[in-house]
Formats: sequence, structure tokens, C-alpha cells
Amino acid sequence: MKKYRVNVNGNMYEVTLEVIDGEQAAAAPAPAATAPAAAPAAPGEGEAICAPMPGNILSVNVQAGNAVKKGQVLMVLEAMKMENEIMAPRDGTVASVQVAPGAAVETGACLCVLA
Repeated sequence: MKKYRVNVNGNMYEVTLEVIDGEQAAAAPAPAATAPAAAPAAPGEGEAICAPMPGNILSVNVQAGNAVKKGQVLMVLEAMKMENEIMAPRDGTVASVQVAPGAAVETGACLCVLA
């Protein structure tokens, strides 16, 4: 064990770290991912539009087959009592819509796919 003193924003902390050798490090379990992976669109399908934060879908303003322009509001996501507009990053056609109004989504969840 090694002991260190750390200064974080003007506050001093004492931290004790365990020193491990290569064999112990290899046997240690890998940490779990903290955020879910975004569901990418299959090759040739288009660009997946993913949730930037967890929340609830208030409205879905497009359907599969709709043509959209860059900056057009695709859907509204409520997070922490605020309404966040999910906008089209480019011109295209909506290939599929993965959510419905009232759905709860996590960060990185696929909301729709633009072709």
C-alpha cells in the first residue's frame, strides 16, 4: 500500500493505493461501462439519431418516410423538467422511428434513423 496526499480544489485528502503486480492486474475484472452503447444503424441504413441524455419522449414529429431538413425538430425529449428538441443533423429521409410518445429512454438510445 502506498499513501498519497492529494489537493482537490483547495481541499487536502489522504489516499491509500494498493500496488499490484502484473498477474493480479490481469486477473482483476474489467470495470463495467458506465453509459450504454449507442445502437448504430446497420451499414447502408443511414445515420442513427441517439438520445443525448436520459428522459421521456414528449412528442414525435416525424414518421418513417418523411423528408426532413437540417435543423428540423424530429422529437421532443423531456429531461429534468426541461424540453429538449432533437433536431435533424442534416437533410434526409426518416428511415425508421424507434420510439413513441411517453417512452422513457436512456443516454445513447436510438431514437430514429435518417437515410
